[in-house]
This record gives sequence, C-alpha cells and structure tokens, in this order.
Amino acid sequence: MILTVTLNTALDITHHLDRLRPHGSNRVRAVAERAGGKGVNVARILHALGHPTVVTGLAGGLTGEAVRAELAAAGLDDRMLAIPGESRRTVAVVEESVGDTTILLEPGPVVGVEEWEQFVNHLDTLLPDAEAVVLSGSLPRGLPAGAYAQLLQLAHTHHTLAVLDADGTALHAALPAGPALIKPNADELAAATGLTDPVAAARALHAAGAGAVVASLGEHGLIAVTPQGSWRARPPERLAGNPTGAGDAAVAALTLGLVTDTPWPDRLAEAVALSAAAVAAPLAGDFDPAVHQALRSRVDVQTLEQPLTAKEFDPCP
Repeated sequence: MILTVTLNTALDITHHLDRLRPHGSNRVRAVAERAGGKGVNVARILHALGHPTVVTGLAGGLTGEAVRAELAAAGLDDRMLAIPGESRRTVAVVEESVGDTTILLEPGPVVGVEEWEQFVNHLDTLLPDAEAVVLSGSLPRGLPAGAYAQLLQLAHTHHTLAVLDADGTALHAALPAGPALIKPNADELAAATGLTDPVAAARALHAAGAGAVVASLGEHGLIAVTPQGSWRARPPERLAGNPTGAGDAAVAALTLGLVTDTPWPDRLAEAVALSAAAVAAPLAGDFDPAVHQALRSRVDVQTLEQPLTAKEFDPCP
C-alpha cells in the first residue's frame, strides 16, 4: 500500500470554455467538481494503475465533507482527519481553443497545534502498513515550516520510504530529514537554490539531503539526479491540454518505481509518459490510458553528464 498525505486538501472546480476573455463575461461549456490537492491526485493515478492506496490528510467544514464524499464515490480509501476549519477550493479555467489553464488557489484553513498533534498521531497509526508515503502540496496556515520534516522523521521510524513534493521553506526545512525523493519543478528549483541551470540546482538539493531529485521541466520532460547516476527524459511530442496534475502523475510513477526498485531509466520513461497522458485528460488526477501506452516506448532517456544549455532548456518558453 502507498499512503498519500494532503495537508491542504481542496475541492477542485474546473471550468471548460473556448477562450478566456479578461474583464468580460465568459460562457462556460462544462463544470466539474472533485476532491483535490496534490496527494489526492497522486492517489487517483495509483488507484487507476491498480496499486493499493490510502488517502489521508486534513479536511474540514462543508467543503471538507464534499471532498470526502467525492473520495468515497471515486472508490478511494479515505482516512482523512476532520478539522474544524473550512477546507479550500481551487478553480481551474481551461481554455480549450489554446490549451491553456488559469488556476485560482484559495489559502485554506488555519490548523492549530492540537489539530496538528492529532494528525501526527493519526499518521503514526497508518505508516506501519505503508510501503511508501507521499507528502505533497502546500502547508495549511498555522503549521510550521518544519511540518514535513517532522512527518519525514516519523516515516523513518517506521522504515517507510518517503517522497516529498513541496516548495519554499517547507522544502528547505525538510531536506535535512532525508526524503528518499523530491520532485520540484523548474521554478521551484531556481527559487530553492538561486541557480538557473536545473542540473546544477538538482545536484545542490541532492547534496542538501534529498536521496534523489527528479525535476519536471514542463514540456521539456524530466531530469534526475540520483546516487546511481543522472538522466534526462524527454517526451516525443508536446501535447495540448490541462497540465494541472501532470506533476502529480509523475510523482505517482516515481513512487511506484521506488517501491518496486525499477531501474531509473525505466521509471523516468514511465513518469514522462504518465505525466503527458495526464495533460491529455480533462481533469487533474486522471490520465489517458491510450496516450500513456503510445508514449511509453517513445520517451527519450539519456545519461546526463553536462549542464543543460539555453538551447536545450528554456525555463520561460
């Protein structure tokens, strides 16, 4: 079983329209609501791939009740801890004519010390049955920057592999606790290290305590810095669609690879194909199986020995 932790759970609302017209009225073609947050998206992908998964985190208020009802409807194993505060909502506006998405993120509830202690104890009861735990997403207000570091230390006491997908101070504070794998994106790499070359930045985070660093570069694929070597994996083509949740699909693939000890080139190819297939799906947490299968054998994975040049990687395409 893989356990996913979403501390800042959300109700994701997705609006599909032809084109967004700022400062004017926009007619929406379709609306979808579902439980969200990065860890929930990871769990959906793992569940769809047939791997046993448990979803935990914090959920509160009427929004939290809606989140938990949707988790149950989706067939996910919900072990959320109820809190008094109101869980957040996110709104994604998908412009279908151009393949762009605009996202609005609410801040979420304020979590108190007592609620945090209850969750730590709750997680302690779940970890003994977990092959790996995925800690991902933003921290709710009220939690210290070292919250993920505390959960990583707890995972270590149970000898549970831990994957971290966080940024900012939460990422910095967690690195000394030694996550088995972290998955920042290009912007998060630059912000965390001050380095413009993503390979150098990934190596810096590896040296700071991460067991392995896999960085997503959007349409340019992934780079990986690990104890076994460094690689770059690139998709064969760019797909238009909704990129929300593509990084979570990559985390799902990487976590499965960690649990099964799949060779790094294979797990990177799977992560690129699965994240691309997530872009082709309309909602975060889903992926297009046909796209996944079609791309899997065509992902280009090469050993990475030199820094990327500006021609190979443009952080602002």
